[in-house]
Amino acid sequence: MRELRVRYRHAMHPFRQAVEARDAAAIEALLADDVVFTSPVAFAPYRGKPITAAILRAVMRVFSDFRYVREIGDPDAPDHALVFEATVAGKQITGCDFLHIDDTGRIDDLMVMVRPLSGATALAEAMGAQFDRIRAEALEAGPGPV
Repeated sequence: MRELRVRYRHAMHPFRQAVEARDAAAIEALLADDVVFTSPVAFAPYRGKPITAAILRAVMRVFSDFRYVREIGDPDAPDHALVFEATVAGKQITGCDFLHIDDTGRIDDLMVMVRPLSGATALAEAMGAQFDRIRAEALEAGPGPV
């Protein structure tokens, strides 16, 4: 049992590695073409790789002091939860990235939740200020709903 725990302790999800490296190209490569992104601050989900990748690039611009603090899930399972902490506009937030991996090994569902409300509000305002750029990047990247 000890060997199993040590293996999990050292295993890190590729998405986590890409985010921690701030490698936008690696993050995008992990997304399925039909990925669905559910934002913590928008009612409707976003569909498709171009818009999701553009949103994730914007998140890297607005978050500071970002760090994952916990990874939940069996490395071989399709579902993962990555707990993070960050600062946005001076507000500290705690959040979780919920990932589903499809049969090809790509992320086809990404849902993000954050707390507290003051942090979620700051995130909504910061991302709102980025949205024209997000939309332009998504349109430039290729077909898909924006």
